[in-house]
Amino acid sequence: MTDDLIGATRLVPCSVVILSTGSDGNQDAMTATAMFVAEDSPLLIISLSKENTCYELLERTGECALNVASADQVGLVKKVGSTHGRDVDKFKTFEIDVEKGTRIGSPLIKGAFANLECKVITSLPVTTYMLYLVEVVAFKKDDTRTPLAWHKDRYFSLDKEAR
Repeated sequence: MTDDLIGATRLVPCSVVILSTGSDGNQDAMTATAMFVAEDSPLLIISLSKENTCYELLERTGECALNVASADQVGLVKKVGSTHGRDVDKFKTFEIDVEKGTRIGSPLIKGAFANLECKVITSLPVTTYMLYLVEVVAFKKDDTRTPLAWHKDRYFSLDKEAR
């Protein structure tokens, strides 16, 4: 057994989403993961560092988009995950195309496999992070695109069913 317990979290395969939030011209995006809690009530859990600009915006707006990244967006995923919203306008710097949601004011990122419009139900502080329970209030998907997964610090395209 290893003493590097942080590495244990990289053993769990994860979804790859670009969380986008904001309103009134003040917006940000970050690479994240989401875990579903329930299917019959579309509930998900997300975690944000309290040091992140998305955290501040999500606290203010109470909503976000979870843009399920497509295989075509690996470069964008890496860029938004390695820069801070206080330092750059990620939407302008990385030329992120967006569209309006149907039920939220946060921007939806074009080119994603799916865009999930979410509203915060509750939150729980855990050390330097905030866990959010969010409800999906609207969504759309593009079946011509392939979603990504993250495992052992690498990205994988989910285009083949295991049997």
